[in-house]
Amino acid sequence: MRIGYGRVSTRDQHPEAQHDALRAAGCEQIFLDTASGKLARRPELDKALLSANRPGDQLVVTKLDRLGRSLENLIELSKTLQEGGVDLVVLDQGIDTSTAIGRMFFQILGSIAEFEHALMSERTRDGLAAARARGRTGGQKPKLGPRQVKLAREMYDEKGPDGKRAHTVEHIAQEFGVTRPTIYRHLAKP
Repeated sequence: MRIGYGRVSTRDQHPEAQHDALRAAGCEQIFLDTASGKLARRPELDKALLSANRPGDQLVVTKLDRLGRSLENLIELSKTLQEGGVDLVVLDQGIDTSTAIGRMFFQILGSIAEFEHALMSERTRDGLAAARARGRTGGQKPKLGPRQVKLAREMYDEKGPDGKRAHTVEHIAQEFGVTRPTIYRHLAKP
């Protein structure tokens, strides 16, 4: 069975052209989403994927960008379809994963996605190493500077006339405008 899926992403786009193309391609069921934004839900795509659930079914779209919002999303969807034995047909690009050329195209896309991910990871590692070489570390700046830590430690060690601590950790934290765990963390360091 051929199941059609279309999506319009802006208010000025009209789904009729996609609907007509999917109907002309012989789709028995057609699902159309109106969604904008990368994270918007696509309930009609979910319905289309549920309908195209038998080996030999075909999910038909007019353009590849109507199906996936990113290369990673597209690869994930194609894997889901492939696991179910469902073929993907893209009308405008002439892609049909029931053919050897169509399957090759998706394997190439998968390889490109893996390569892109590896490059991104490598660039991140290189950037972190360069920052460390310049003396920068990740994360937030410390809440207390070295002088403040020294003062907090002196306040903590200070004894009152009765021999007990003169300042509670809560009092020290309030003095420096930080939380008690911050004070405890600094007191635990040598």
